[in-house]
Amino acid sequence: MNVNGPKIIFVIPFLGGIPITETVIVSWFIILLVFIIIKILTRNLNKKNISSKQVLAEKLVTVMNNLVGTSMGAGNEIFVPYITALFIFSFLSSLSGLLTLRPPTADFNMTLTWALMTFFMIQYNGLKYKGLKGYLKSFFEPVAFLFPLNIISEIAVPVSLSFRHFGNIAAGVIITQLIYTGLGALSSIIPVIGQYIPVFQVGLPAVLSIYFDLFSAFIQAFILISLTMAYVSSAKEK
Repeated sequence: MNVNGPKIIFVIPFLGGIPITETVIVSWFIILLVFIIIKILTRNLNKKNISSKQVLAEKLVTVMNNLVGTSMGAGNEIFVPYITALFIFSFLSSLSGLLTLRPPTADFNMTLTWALMTFFMIQYNGLKYKGLKGYLKSFFEPVAFLFPLNIISEIAVPVSLSFRHFGNIAAGVIITQLIYTGLGALSSIIPVIGQYIPVFQVGLPAVLSIYFDLFSAFIQAFILISLTMAYVSSAKEK
C-alpha cells in the first residue's frame, strides 16, 4: 500500500486530462457494493410474512432514525439519508484497508469534500431557520467584538472535520505499512527460511489491521456523523 498518496490508475483524455486515482476507483467499488446490498435488502418488501433480510433493513433504518432523532431532536428526519450515507461510506472506505486497498478516507480530498458538504449544509440551515438578519446577527453574539472569532470558528468547522478523519486513517495506514516493512526486513535475516517466508510478518500486522481498519473505522465514522449532527442542529437553533 502506497504511503505517499493515492496512485493515479489512469487518465481520462478530457479537459487536459482527468487523473483517476486509487481513491476514485475504491470509491466506485464501495458505491457499487452499497447499491447491490441495498437492492438485495429492499427487494420484495412485504407487510406480512416479512423475510429476515427485510427485518435487517427495517432494523437499520430504525437505528438511524432513532440516532438522528436523539441527537438532533424531533422533526429532523430529513437528515437521516445524509447521515446514514455519510456513516456507511466513511466506515466502508476505512474498512477497505482490510482488502489491502488504500482507504479513500486516507485521502484528504475525500474527507475535505465531506466536510465542505456539511459546512454548506450548516450555512444553509442557518439562513433557512434564522433568516438573513438572524444569521448575520449570530456572528456578533454574544458581544459584537467577537465577530472575528465567530468567523474563524465557522471556517474551522470543515478544517477540523476533514483533518481529524483524514489524520487518524492516514496515520493508521502509515504505521501499519512501516511495521509490515520492518518485520519483512527482520524476517530476511533468518538463514534460508527468512529469504522465502517472511515469518515475522505473520500475526502482528493482522492484529494492527483489525484495530486500524475495523475499530478505528467505526469510531471515526461515528465521530464524523456525531459532529455533523451537532453542527447542523446547532445551526437551526434560533
